[in-house]
Amino acid sequence: MSDIGPSVSLSGVTKAYPGGTTAVDDVSIDIAGGSFVALVGSSGSGKSTLLKTINRLIAPSAGSVAIDGVDVSDGDPFRLRRRIGYVFQNIGLFPHMTVAENVAIGLRPEGRKATADRVAELLALVDLPADFAARMPDALSGGQRQRVGVARALATEPRLLLMDEPFGALDPVTRDQLGTAIRDLHDRLGLTTVMVTHDMAEALILSDRVLVKDKGRIVADAVPKALLAGEGGDAAQALVAVPKAQMERLGAIQSDRHPRASGGPSPDVRPKSNSSELGPRLRGDDENEGLAE
Repeated sequence: MSDIGPSVSLSGVTKAYPGGTTAVDDVSIDIAGGSFVALVGSSGSGKSTLLKTINRLIAPSAGSVAIDGVDVSDGDPFRLRRRIGYVFQNIGLFPHMTVAENVAIGLRPEGRKATADRVAELLALVDLPADFAARMPDALSGGQRQRVGVARALATEPRLLLMDEPFGALDPVTRDQLGTAIRDLHDRLGLTTVMVTHDMAEALILSDRVLVKDKGRIVADAVPKALLAGEGGDAAQALVAVPKAQMERLGAIQSDRHPRASGGPSPDVRPKSNSSELGPRLRGDDENEGLAE
């Protein structure tokens, strides 16, 4: 087995739907083996559609996808997917199965069984104790369920990991912890990882390379440092501006430059007026509750 994951190449990939919607528009990219690539963009830009062309969950209308130089359309799609780890936002654990059964589900089509030791090893990879194997999914927190989903994705020992908004439903603390754990796994196992996210800060922190998608096309392709330096174009910088502005506001609060740093009112809060100036509607008189705004 290679020390690093496979390369992924997309050439002229397009996905058009009846009615004129083009989710992916002539995308050509090469992803080096062992890299961690984030695919970022606004809702509806076609990020997930592009990701799913890699494991053939969606067939492109035109173009081709290759993994280590082999076209993914060659051969059985189910066998292809068993060689690719796939983690998605809503986790998708089977509620009637134990954690161990969920983790081992990908081994069934190949007639393989996961021993208790193998399940414990997979749970350890995602920082879950071995005794979680006997639990049911509803006994786990959202973050724990997502970790089980990652363990399941790694059960077949894939070298390529695809993640579609894997942390979107998690609280910020859990999201940050799991993101760090995924990056550590990527480095330790030598994976090739492609992650879809709408969170630019997450993309900048976790990935080696960021692809920005807008209206079906890749409009920026840069390393995080370059994007933070202002490169990548307008669409990319509109996304980068959000975490930058948040950092600036937090810095202002910390340095007492923010108007609410010490609990004071916002500068746009108007002085209280005499109730007679507000009128009966704003005083809350019952007889005026039905008046139009």
